[in-house]
Amino acid sequence: MNDSPTLYTIGYEGASFDSVLRALKVRGVGVLLDVRELPLSRRAGFSKRPLSAGLEEAGIGYVHLKGLGTPKEGRVAAHQGDLDRFWSIVEAKMQTPEAEHDLNRAAALAREKPACLLCFEASPHLCHRLRVGESLHSRFGFTVEHLNPTDVSF
Repeated sequence: MNDSPTLYTIGYEGASFDSVLRALKVRGVGVLLDVRELPLSRRAGFSKRPLSAGLEEAGIGYVHLKGLGTPKEGRVAAHQGDLDRFWSIVEAKMQTPEAEHDLNRAAALAREKPACLLCFEASPHLCHRLRVGESLHSRFGFTVEHLNPTDVSF
């Protein structure tokens, strides 16, 4: 039997709010951990206030963990396809006191109830939430599962 709590991650790129919500509900997620530095989006329902309100209406908590977000220069590097620079910036960010604080906070929240890290990118392998999840796995024992909200099979 696996005693490690599961921590989910999800990206909303190409997904609707309803499909993200459905993926969270199917997995029994109790709190969404928003790991974007700036919780703003052009996509309907994914900016901080409407996201928090929509989740609350569905019985899911919302916590913004700014300290785990990618700094602007990292987002620029990712958009330019400079993944080496992107991952270097993400790694440097993960070493900051703010990231350490919010990583501990994420672990505490995820131990209380099933949690899911949220960012934009559909693929976790192109998103810093992969590194956040790896840190939560190695330091706190979480099993990490990446959700795909556009997968209609669940």
